[in-house]
Amino acid sequence: MRYSAAIPHTLMDPALSRLTRSADKGRLWWVIAAGLATRKGPARRAAMRGLVALAGASVTANLIGKPLLPRRRPAAEVVPEIRRLRKRPTSSSFPSGHAASAAAFVTAAALESPRLGALLAPLGAAVAYSRVHTGVHWPSDIGAGAALGVLVALATRHWWPPHTEARAHTTHPADAPALREGEHVLTVVNPNSGNPADDPTAEIRDLWPRATVIHPEPGADLRTQLTDELRRRAGQVRALGVAGGDGTAAAVASVAADTGLPLALIPAGTLNHFARDLGLRYLADTDAATRAGDAVGIDLGEVEIESDHGTVRRWFVNTASLGGYPEMVRLRETIQRRHPKWPSAVIAMVRTLRRARPLRVRMDGEYLLVWMLFVGNGTYAPKGVIPSRRPALDTGLLDVRYLRADRPYSRVRFLLAVVTNTLGTSHVYTQRDLAALDVAILDGNRRIATDGEVGPLGHRFRFRSRPSALSVYRPGRRSS
Repeated sequence: MRYSAAIPHTLMDPALSRLTRSADKGRLWWVIAAGLATRKGPARRAAMRGLVALAGASVTANLIGKPLLPRRRPAAEVVPEIRRLRKRPTSSSFPSGHAASAAAFVTAAALESPRLGALLAPLGAAVAYSRVHTGVHWPSDIGAGAALGVLVALATRHWWPPHTEARAHTTHPADAPALREGEHVLTVVNPNSGNPADDPTAEIRDLWPRATVIHPEPGADLRTQLTDELRRRAGQVRALGVAGGDGTAAAVASVAADTGLPLALIPAGTLNHFARDLGLRYLADTDAATRAGDAVGIDLGEVEIESDHGTVRRWFVNTASLGGYPEMVRLRETIQRRHPKWPSAVIAMVRTLRRARPLRVRMDGEYLLVWMLFVGNGTYAPKGVIPSRRPALDTGLLDVRYLRADRPYSRVRFLLAVVTNTLGTSHVYTQRDLAALDVAILDGNRRIATDGEVGPLGHRFRFRSRPSALSVYRPGRRSS
């Protein structure tokens, strides 16, 4: 404190005073988070995680730490009068809430974007030091507050694993023709996927002037439309392209799998789970792969739906679900556009489980009562309630998760396990990796949802993994 007080007066004195006041009640970090949230990707995730950590650190420091560890603040006379705050805080000095908030926000942001964390670190350090410079905290208060903030930010990983940009692994190369400027590529563009103002049609036509571009016909089945188009262009199409959300991509992928054509996937939807797992972020990624003829073989999920009117088959690239899961996923993705993924999932689960009706099923010969059933194409991570990514696309397995309804207070126990991140030991939630699954509905017919699209009614559903059923263009390591 004496060393800091002895620093000669400079223009930094009023600057640090303004900085420390701007950080009161976390206002500085809220403003920064608002700016970061305007950008998609790591910046927005950093803002969301930063605010969660900020709230946790503020509560811990101000409502727990200060009352339990009272400490007198430095006397006003310790620092020169020009540095003193007009309104000095009266709460306990230990630990520093400003330092805790700054460290929490910066550390949380760094978990999502190390580069952004490095840019924010000097600002966080300046906020923390400003409390000593203005004479309202001891250096040890700053150290304790900063340590607390870092710990709270790191603790968010327990419930909310940081997003990874690493693409999913596959060891199956695929033969695909090298196609320049979209030649021989029949491309489906859904302008209603993602932001309607960002119709990718013009960009695709500019980059692929030789491609044939079609739009989904309103009210028509896209698979049928695409199959008819292929029949009319027999021998002229060597690859299928698709720009749209996961539902559109799944429809085109199913036709590609049936016809043996490679798929050129263009990320143009809202969430783009399938494209993210493949490591495709932009149209340029897909263009580089098609020009080089780089492709990989990936697994697809298949479900046979048996009803009173016969049996139909559907492919799925991401997930299939029965019971409350379709509604939960729809709600989560709607809420997630404005809020972080983990809180969005909790809100969606609570709303869905309140209205859910249990399913009586026979699952691989075992009679069960379940609230919801989730089947993922491939094994998802993490193994908790939020399956967010696939480390590999060639496992030959399905990720099966279900919530039991035949145990006392199963919904309450499930939500408690979610909050405490103890689903792995829960007796009401089951996760298994299987090559195939047979599910019979014992109380009528239910609709299945595949890749976010509601499918047909059925009373028996046979799921299985189809290894390397689809060839997809993806840049090789050198290209990417």
